[in-house]
Amino acid sequence: MKGVPSGLSRRDFLALSAAGAGGGLIAAAPGENTVSPGGGPDAIHVAVVGFGKQGQVLFDAMKNIPGLHFQAVCDIWGYSRGVAAGLVYGRERRKPKAYVDIDEMLATEKGLDAVIVATPDHWHAEHTVKCLRAGLHVYCEKMMAHTLDGAREIVKAAEETGRVCQIGYQRRSNPRYRYTLEQLVQRHKICGRISGFNAQWNRSARASQDVPFKPSLSVAPDVLGRYGYRDMHQLLNWRNFRGFGGGPVRALACYHIDVLHWFLGGTPRSAMATGDRVVFKGRDVYDTWMGLLEYETPAGNVSAFFQTLMASSGTGGFFERFIGDRSTVTISENAVWTRIEPSGTLATDPCWLDLEKRGYVVPVFPESQFFGRNKDRIFSEPSRPLPEYTLPGECNKPAHQPHLENFFAAIRGEEKPNCDARTAFATEVMVWNLEAAARERRIIDFPEDYLTV
Repeated sequence: MKGVPSGLSRRDFLALSAAGAGGGLIAAAPGENTVSPGGGPDAIHVAVVGFGKQGQVLFDAMKNIPGLHFQAVCDIWGYSRGVAAGLVYGRERRKPKAYVDIDEMLATEKGLDAVIVATPDHWHAEHTVKCLRAGLHVYCEKMMAHTLDGAREIVKAAEETGRVCQIGYQRRSNPRYRYTLEQLVQRHKICGRISGFNAQWNRSARASQDVPFKPSLSVAPDVLGRYGYRDMHQLLNWRNFRGFGGGPVRALACYHIDVLHWFLGGTPRSAMATGDRVVFKGRDVYDTWMGLLEYETPAGNVSAFFQTLMASSGTGGFFERFIGDRSTVTISENAVWTRIEPSGTLATDPCWLDLEKRGYVVPVFPESQFFGRNKDRIFSEPSRPLPEYTLPGECNKPAHQPHLENFFAAIRGEEKPNCDARTAFATEVMVWNLEAAARERRIIDFPEDYLTV
């Protein structure tokens, strides 16, 4: 299997990368899934609420998960309901029941087990809480809510009902991220003392343009008004309106903030940020944003920098980078941006070379690029770069699929959710304070009880 450390069986590697997370993290080989997509008597009956772009992304990640039955879809836009019907029919050879209103769906549908909430952010709290109170398990896309009070309501509803509530910070189920944290950062301590962190996610101005639509497919004005939208432009471009979304911080940087908190497990101390409208001057959210977090961990303080540009050339990739005194680890959902760069002395350390031999780290450059080996020590020519490594382990699935697999396994009692509502709440607090720091142009100090729900 590509990416498995040498000397380790496939079963051993699954145990390493999925420790504490169940076995649904590495893509199954063709033919390994023996359960029909529509499930059977033990199938989990699913409804998808919100079948826009993100709803379709999540469906694409779920369509090959066995044991699911897509019973209903809900969206205020007829076009989206039509797309949903076609996709579900292509999977199950039957169309789901389609609804405009979630209340009607919950009152009508019998036998539902779980709901996927992929509506715009400002609807997340209301929709998620309604479904939890109705006794259903919920996978809610990030952000949890449009307000911190809304996020608190989700935490309370999940814990009071005992339903599984997974929040869509999908990197927490990604095998590369879990392997890096559990095996390399925690077990082998390849970073050493982490003192710095930086992350970026750049998008081109072209990719950040408004979503167009055909007037002939418009939602009726009275329906738009009933759900709080002025027009179709606002419905389809809700992320660019402060009343519905939050621009690049909540759309993209939140993922980086979640990875920081997950890997370090510490406490934020203060937040600073700045934002501007460089290209899209008519929007009421920033297209350029940079933030700083002062972070406290048991090993010492960490300075964290975040950059999100939605009006750039789109180059440079998206990643999180942990900077330590032994090495710098750059990790991403895209393997192209994944690197481990050991310090000059560590590159020839027998312990590091042992990790290389055992396949825990994989050289990027061929051996011929280095001056030579002496007793298995690499000596780099002055004109050559020091050795760089990438990470073993791949996920040959859509990026959201392992996280959804974990959600459904948690419903069956086979695993624990990797990102429940209370876990995600800590990330949401940091996102909200970084956003406020940019908007208010001030340093925000986190109170000691910042996690109080």
